[in-house]
Amino acid sequence: MMRPILPRCASKATASQASRLLLGLRQNARRSYSIKPEAASTSQLLDIDPSKLIVEKTTKPGKLHKPEELVFGRAFTDHMLTVEWNKDNGWLAPHIKPYQNLSLDPATCVFHYAFECFEGMKAYKDKAGKIRLFRPDKNMARFNKSAARIALPTFAPTALIDLIAEYVKLESRFIPDQRGYSLYLRPTMIGTQRTLGVGPPGSALLYIIASPVGPYYPTGFKAVSLEATDYAVRAWPGGVGDKKLGANYAPCIVPQREAMSRGFQQNLWLFGEEEYVTEVGTMNFFVAMKNKQTGQKELVTAPLDGTILEGVTRDSVLSLARERLVPEGWKIEERKFTMQEVNEAANEGRLIEAFGAGTAAIVSPVRAISWKGKLVNCGLKDHEESGEITLKMKGWMEARQYGDDEHEWSYVC
Repeated sequence: MMRPILPRCASKATASQASRLLLGLRQNARRSYSIKPEAASTSQLLDIDPSKLIVEKTTKPGKLHKPEELVFGRAFTDHMLTVEWNKDNGWLAPHIKPYQNLSLDPATCVFHYAFECFEGMKAYKDKAGKIRLFRPDKNMARFNKSAARIALPTFAPTALIDLIAEYVKLESRFIPDQRGYSLYLRPTMIGTQRTLGVGPPGSALLYIIASPVGPYYPTGFKAVSLEATDYAVRAWPGGVGDKKLGANYAPCIVPQREAMSRGFQQNLWLFGEEEYVTEVGTMNFFVAMKNKQTGQKELVTAPLDGTILEGVTRDSVLSLARERLVPEGWKIEERKFTMQEVNEAANEGRLIEAFGAGTAAIVSPVRAISWKGKLVNCGLKDHEESGEITLKMKGWMEARQYGDDEHEWSYVC
């Protein structure tokens, strides 16, 4: 390491300053890529207060769609939840109001500097007609992390969960009561200050809209094929790939369109010269394979190193795997692995199956991956649409989402 060069006549004070500089350099060298930014507001401003909720019901209720006619994210419910924030007062009174357009000045900072983050979560209706959320605490924690990273305000998680519960109860008629169907919730926060100056927004809007949905893929629960993508990068160390920002998604559309033009449904994002496997499309990625040395079955996914999203479904899959697969002799690993390792396992007959995991699709089985001009088969026979572990995960997850398996993950509204 380079040492600071001191002039011969340096005083004790100068030497002391140099020592502090050297210490700072050493500390910086050990700095983690994952920074922990402060929220936009550090003073004691008003937090979200569910007791101040104002409800204005629509006078023109919309019609319900048949479940089989639902297309993901196309139909919306009658109402929206909104909470405004400003730097002088904090969070204002929350409103549930008829679904409507937003009115924003053309100079609003969200349009120019991407002050926007969001969440994806679902409400389910169980056999008794009760409405349930799935691990909303995890979504709120991630929502706060995303907001803080782009200088937007944070909030008390329990307060927003209480408001969401009231909102979904009001919209309960839109929740299909069939297995595989749910009400998709989109909490969103945007900077609303009218300015072209670059700085922390002085005002913000948190709003939630809802969309009744069925299976994410129109073809149903069928295996997809991926294109390993190395010419474009989704995220990088020290970036914001681990935050749910709108700015992370738009740049991925062109590579996805390129993959689809060649007959593949999604991209498998690779990173670096080593071609580390990170995510698949907008989902976390899992591979089940046998260890080359020991033959032990392993379920492997990329680690939370700042380059992948900290998925709620990912965490749920890992928890279920440790609870139910480890007793069967499986090893569950969060580690870096390469596309070469996946290809080698496939060639040697050790690759059992692969799947994506995310809120919208829950799990999505993978049939093959296009890589370096060849197709890497992911363990499925021609007549199979899913592997055994993927099917089990889908069943285990839905049992908790719909309340068949009573668990703390399921929040009854």
